Amino acid sequence: MSEQTNTDMSKHFYRASAADFMKIPGSPVAYWLTEKWLEMFESTSAISEYSYASEGIKTGNNDRFLRYWFEVNWNDVGALNQENSKWVFHHKGGEYRKWAGNREFVIYWLNDGKAVREMPNSGIQGERLFRQDAAVWSDITSGGFSARLKNKEHLFDSACPAAAFIDGQSIEVLLGFLNSCVVKYLTPIINPTLHFKVGNFRALPYVRAHADVVNKLIDISLCDWNSAETSWDFTSLDISKNVSDDYSMIASAYDDFKKKGDATIQEMKQLEESNNRTLIELCGLQKDLIAEVPINEITINCNPYYRYGNKLRDIELENLYRCDTLKSLVSFSVGCMMGRYSLDKPGLIIASQGETIQDYLAQIPSPKFMPDDDAILPLTDQEWFADDVTNRFREFVKVVWGEETLQENLDFVAESLYLHAIKPKKGETSMEAIRRYLSTQFYKDHMKTYKKRPIYWLFSSGKQKAFECLVYLHRYNEGTLSRMRTEYVTPLMGKYESQIRHIEEQQTSASAVEKTKLDKELKDYQSKLNELREFDSKLKHYADMRISLDLDDGVKVNYGKFGDLLANVKDITGEKPNVT
Repeated sequence: MSEQTNTDMSKHFYRASAADFMKIPGSPVAYWLTEKWLEMFESTSAISEYSYASEGIKTGNNDRFLRYWFEVNWNDVGALNQENSKWVFHHKGGEYRKWAGNREFVIYWLNDGKAVREMPNSGIQGERLFRQDAAVWSDITSGGFSARLKNKEHLFDSACPAAAFIDGQSIEVLLGFLNSCVVKYLTPIINPTLHFKVGNFRALPYVRAHADVVNKLIDISLCDWNSAETSWDFTSLDISKNVSDDYSMIASAYDDFKKKGDATIQEMKQLEESNNRTLIELCGLQKDLIAEVPINEITINCNPYYRYGNKLRDIELENLYRCDTLKSLVSFSVGCMMGRYSLDKPGLIIASQGETIQDYLAQIPSPKFMPDDDAILPLTDQEWFADDVTNRFREFVKVVWGEETLQENLDFVAESLYLHAIKPKKGETSMEAIRRYLSTQFYKDHMKTYKKRPIYWLFSSGKQKAFECLVYLHRYNEGTLSRMRTEYVTPLMGKYESQIRHIEEQQTSASAVEKTKLDKELKDYQSKLNELREFDSKLKHYADMRISLDLDDGVKVNYGKFGDLLANVKDITGEKPNVT
């Protein structure tokens, strides 16, 4: 089939038999396939003879029935076999990633999905796969086909088909086949579009992989996925774990973290290539395929070539990775400030509506790092409050890595942020750099990390940023806004007024040069005070309303209840603030 014509244009032409195309499911004009490939299609049974595959749930209204898992009460989230789980773990596809991961969504499934089943235009398929381990993949495969593990008791979407063996064979065997170079080569032949449907899956010729290698690949991939706080099985940030005298420096902890990550990438590469070699040999395709896996196709987040793409220089990838790792540390520290996480206990601590600092202390009576009592954290470009995020981050670093190396560690954090998050500023101290990152960039990163469904909400007075603070969604209550006024906004107005009086006093004896500088400062403080007074008036209005939230409604709905008190409203709700 691939024999080239003996003409001057031979490199542009192939001889092919129309009968050969009939050997391939769907009869695609795959003229370049060798005899070995054709033999495989002829002699090997289709995977449909051994497996069952199906699309999953079509809700008919995703806005109503699907949420990112971190939007709702954690106490209401679980698997199918957990009694009274209102929200059930749900696979919805996602980016190119092999083996395990893309576990982000939950589906409203109270009373066995009664509300979804009754929804017009909904459709429930593949129920026989709901309660068993299965391989799932994204219907749209712009980054290439990739399959992942779906645990039993997890559900799956119509845009995320699933498959499992009819005879109960290990799902690892199926994943080993689907993520091999053999299937990578076949998928664009069977369906040359961006989609890979259930029918396309059924047409694949099947060759059995080895489960032992795949078990390791799944374990590594799942461990990597769970190392990020956006995983529902996240326990603690790797760089902050097992801190000892050997790791009193964040730089040393990072170096060790990076070395372990590099070793993991190489181990995963070797395992994937071992899986490929097995299948190449079984199919007799040694002359047609190579087992090597490109580094950017090792789909774990500790791999910069996968995470950022392989078009950047190594130094650029290293800088990005180090910066993002330290940004993750800052984010984890904010989670500890809010009581979401703890240095003393792995996993989520406070993650359900109505839980308070007392619930935290019931689990951890003597925490190394005490969370904020009201989950209101000032986020300002100047130090107006002792408990603002910047000061608390300094305390966090001291608690984790010790006081003796505190300055060196703050320097390392600042230097890491300079690599990509913020531009270096001449004469700036490390604490000033960290404060600048927190007050200007942190929320943007939080929005990106949580895919425009933030769990820490940014209340902002406006363009002047006279006052901004973070409030933890799961600890918000009807009295939060009143406390924000009394504990922060009202005192800050007094501080601005005092600062204005102080500048005015200085002006009376200032030189011409000094007076110009003081005039600018005075104007700045007066603008901020005016903005803060206006914000305070609006804050009082909404505080008197005693707004309640129903986390089942999701962040998109709840974020829109506070008019323009919150930042980035349109980015989250899709509409301009509704000011009442």
